Amino acid sequence: MAGTDRHDAPVDLDGSEGEGGGQILRSALSLSLITGRPFHMRNVRANRQPPGLRPQHLACVRGAEAISGGRSEGAAVGASELRFEPGPVRPGDYVLEVGTAGSTPLLFQCLFYPLALAGGGSLTLRGGTHLPHSPSYHYVVGVWLPVVKAYGLNAALRLVHAGFYPQGAGEFIAEVEPVRDPPGRVELPSRGTLRDIAVGSFVGGLPFGIAERQSKAAVAALRERGIYSHAENRPLPVTHSVGTVTFILAQFENTIAGFTALGKRGLPAEDVGREAAEEVARFMESGGALDEHLGDQILLPAALLAAGKLGASSPGTTRYTAARVTDHLTTHAWLIEHFLPVRVTVEPGGAVEVASIQAPDSSP
Repeated sequence: MAGTDRHDAPVDLDGSEGEGGGQILRSALSLSLITGRPFHMRNVRANRQPPGLRPQHLACVRGAEAISGGRSEGAAVGASELRFEPGPVRPGDYVLEVGTAGSTPLLFQCLFYPLALAGGGSLTLRGGTHLPHSPSYHYVVGVWLPVVKAYGLNAALRLVHAGFYPQGAGEFIAEVEPVRDPPGRVELPSRGTLRDIAVGSFVGGLPFGIAERQSKAAVAALRERGIYSHAENRPLPVTHSVGTVTFILAQFENTIAGFTALGKRGLPAEDVGREAAEEVARFMESGGALDEHLGDQILLPAALLAAGKLGASSPGTTRYTAARVTDHLTTHAWLIEHFLPVRVTVEPGGAVEVASIQAPDSSP
């Protein structure tokens, strides 16, 4: 299914639209590989400082080229304009370097869907695994992956080494499976009753007592708000990277949510634990079924379902509520509608619907 689409007109994109960051490029690459449609992007990352392609975004371009034999023009650090022409995605085993401060989870999310649609394969990704402004490895495993499984998509992930900012030097391996039995619809209007809160506190290359201090502070901060939790402290394997992370997984009757706080030099361990707990509290005060990050990230599999790219599915509609309507969410919706015959409706209160605007295309 990947790399073939009767709608083969090139897509023209303005990278300054909406949040104007790297997500536009990553999702454009993913959708280009899936649909076979080339794209031309101007004003790449125009709303970021510095603007233009950075090494981690260039790694996504190179990754898209590697799995498809595609070609690009303008792919250089600092470039503000890029053309990409995909080839057919090839199942196989790939080893890709993101760089010291580049996000392996973001590269994984970029390449996962096209590779799954092409029949699966293996991705060995090297770079950062726990970085600011990026989903952590633990978030991908604990929250994102269970949700994409609802769409008939799956992968087995294994962390080899954790990579923290600024050293990076992390690695994880993803065994991507072919698409299986997509659902007819996905409905997540409410999160339902809280069933469990698990605090995970991790350290890599630092004294284990830091993890204990983080989790103790997180548990206490949650208890102050009437939220009871249990904690687990664990070391993470590293090479020369050092860092800490608190990841809180909240399981509800209908959904799951995750909250990450990263340690940094000079920041007390207790503050890291409290930061993650405060994110949980803010989510609990909202009415959303999904946390704001998942509310954005679920759009792509939802759109693939609605467009018939995951296989025959009727009506293929996804409905959910997000804790907050972010610029990432609305920009992602704008981008997806450029590539796929779907309509993404986002209400100010957080209700989202992703639906087909034509008969599903499930042709191979």
